[in-house]
Amino acid sequence: MSSKPLDYENLNKNVKECQYAVRGELYLRASELQKEGKKIIFTNVGNPHALGQKPLTFPRQVIALCQAPFLLDDPNVGLVFPADAIARAKHLLSMTSGGLGAYSDSRGIPGVRKEVAEFIERRDGYPSDPELIFLTDGASKGVMQILNAIIRGEGDGVLVPVPQYPLYSATISLLGGTLVPYYLEETANWGLDVNNLRQSVAQARYKGITVRAMVIINPGNPTGQCLSEANLKDVIKFCYQESLVLLGDEVYQQNIYQDERPFISARKVLMDMGPPINKELQLVSFHTVSKGYWGECGQRGGYFEMTNIPPKSVEEIYKVASIALSPNVPGQIFMGLMVNPPKPGDISYERYVRESKAVLESLRKRAHIMTDGFNSCRNVVCNFTEGAMYSFPQIRLPPKAIEAAKKAGKVPDVFYCLKLLEATGISTVPGSGFGQKEGVFHLRTTILPAEEDMPAIMASFKKFNDEFMEQYEDHKGYSRM
Repeated sequence: MSSKPLDYENLNKNVKECQYAVRGELYLRASELQKEGKKIIFTNVGNPHALGQKPLTFPRQVIALCQAPFLLDDPNVGLVFPADAIARAKHLLSMTSGGLGAYSDSRGIPGVRKEVAEFIERRDGYPSDPELIFLTDGASKGVMQILNAIIRGEGDGVLVPVPQYPLYSATISLLGGTLVPYYLEETANWGLDVNNLRQSVAQARYKGITVRAMVIINPGNPTGQCLSEANLKDVIKFCYQESLVLLGDEVYQQNIYQDERPFISARKVLMDMGPPINKELQLVSFHTVSKGYWGECGQRGGYFEMTNIPPKSVEEIYKVASIALSPNVPGQIFMGLMVNPPKPGDISYERYVRESKAVLESLRKRAHIMTDGFNSCRNVVCNFTEGAMYSFPQIRLPPKAIEAAKKAGKVPDVFYCLKLLEATGISTVPGSGFGQKEGVFHLRTTILPAEEDMPAIMASFKKFNDEFMEQYEDHKGYSRM
């Protein structure tokens, strides 16, 4: 029988070559074990509601009314829903072309884009143009749209921080481009050094690669660091000097667990720098309803905002967005609610603030519990999670463990994470899925398990790790350092 187009050997090579570790081998094995009846703690993906985070009340009330608008005509609606939720649902429905079941403009509902622009202006202190804001099915779709516009072929490179969120490596690979890594310095709390950037660009150009864009993830995923204003200025100057478009992945901007380095958007820093740079540097910024204290991953609401992108290029991006007709409308409604939440004096304000603060305060506590827990373990060192939703400890694997992994045909940190999964049910992602320096090993876990479960989870990890190290450590002098 002749081979067929969708036989494995005939697939697009870019499809076969792209990898996405967050849903990779470890996740598949965890799913198998779950089917066999083992209790699995899925800390592999930043999915807050799956790990017990409760949805905020106000947005769910509004979306319920938008999804079932006949409730608004019920004379008893005011007995179940607060007046401000009813008013907001009516307002949002009036912005649509036929409720949540109708397509919107391919860039998103104009009224919601206006609310996003107003949010950005309040945050940064500079006006934002709704015509340069596109609503998307989560931030990931926006990243893919923009990378699709940037990458013309394998000769085009994109600077990506390593360790990195594998959305970038996977999408660049899928689009046939080249990932150009710049390494974050773990001993400097995952700091960014402009000299490393220059070196990465020089090496790429030596190989004939045209570097066209740079990605920053702030706060960092998987590394959890927050970029300082000085860091952001250095990045912006570098991109300006090298004629790169800056892609600001800022989806964790609400997730800050320390007070020394609050979140500052790349756009605000750029605008503060004044002309000519603030009129010329091309910047695309991304945000989502999936993270922060909302955690509404399944709703798939996101946006990107373009700064200093020429009108003709914006038209081309709009054209490509139009192929999918419309981002999902419920996700757009969630975005509108996130950027325009209840205000002081509104009936739902106090409850909204109370729920939001409770989530963030608990996440801050969990960040400390997890960091302290990892640092109490043998051969494990971990920087504090300043922001985002993850811990990224370095696991100092003994030579015997590395040798055992090789014999098993596994990358060493995959070997460790699989053993951890089998022993404890904790599903993590090996550091090799994010990129790391040669001979250094990590794992990524979310800080999302319930606060009351966290001590038991860390105790389970510590017990496994101690037994693993005892089994593989050479007691003739292999040390923690």
